[in-house]
Amino acid sequence: MADSIRLFGRTEVRRLNSRVMQEMSLLLNLGADIISPDMVEEVAAAGGFSRARAYAELLGAICDLDTVGKDRDFFRAYFVPMVREVDPAPFLADPYYARVRPAAQKSGAWELKMQSLRPCEAFVAGDFKVYPDGRMLPQIGFFMEEFRYPAVLENGREWMTLLPNETITTEPALAGARGKVLTYGLGLGYFAVRAAMKPEVASVTVIEKSADAIALFRSEIEPLFPEVAGKITVIEGDAFAYAEALTPGQFDVIFADIWHDAGDGREPYLRFKALEGCCPDAAHFYWLEDTLRCYLDESLW
Repeated sequence: MADSIRLFGRTEVRRLNSRVMQEMSLLLNLGADIISPDMVEEVAAAGGFSRARAYAELLGAICDLDTVGKDRDFFRAYFVPMVREVDPAPFLADPYYARVRPAAQKSGAWELKMQSLRPCEAFVAGDFKVYPDGRMLPQIGFFMEEFRYPAVLENGREWMTLLPNETITTEPALAGARGKVLTYGLGLGYFAVRAAMKPEVASVTVIEKSADAIALFRSEIEPLFPEVAGKITVIEGDAFAYAEALTPGQFDVIFADIWHDAGDGREPYLRFKALEGCCPDAAHFYWLEDTLRCYLDESLW
């Protein structure tokens, strides 16, 4: 809705941005699976809607919106464009996803296992999207069928999962990967493996502080990709200490991904940005950078 500023005013847009973020955060953390496929199909049939529009209508109802009355403009400006039904096919065909189906394995505080999204369970499906009129919208996706995915947890807390959001938000760094690549943070090794698969990538160096995470990668994941194992070097160490010691020309591409989500990523993101001059000719990428910039932009809140 291009005229949302005329509808709401700049101050009101900022207030609505904050409202939507709070409501979607509550949904994703406390009730992501509250909507069922039957509910979506029923609303879609009754209203002549797409399933995505039906899902948005159901989200609006959960948030106590009058989607055809007093909240109509707010609903159409925010809820309708932020929801989409996601096709699982591209994610199922991902060359990493196709091979990694781990049985539950533990190494110290770390655990590697398969988890699943229920049909119609809401998930984040990309970085925040900012419109010219100032609206800031989270991207909410859903599958109509169950989706199983590998995950690595530290002390029971998800640290990295191969949900669509992970692959979508890692794609810019993968697209830019070439030559000698450095990445901070191992996780499931998704970026390291996918980057090493590219013929234009000569090597991938990973800096990871957890010996347990490294052990899981080396025992359970790296053997699944013998064609790239010789291109990947994992170093146990502190990312910032390593970054501070870099020299010009040492790497061609640097990707930082040591934060759990955008909420705890602002401070390390800014620290890494300040260290770009240590390797100034490298292309620098940051996981969730568009979303992190939104958090740092006070004009949006």
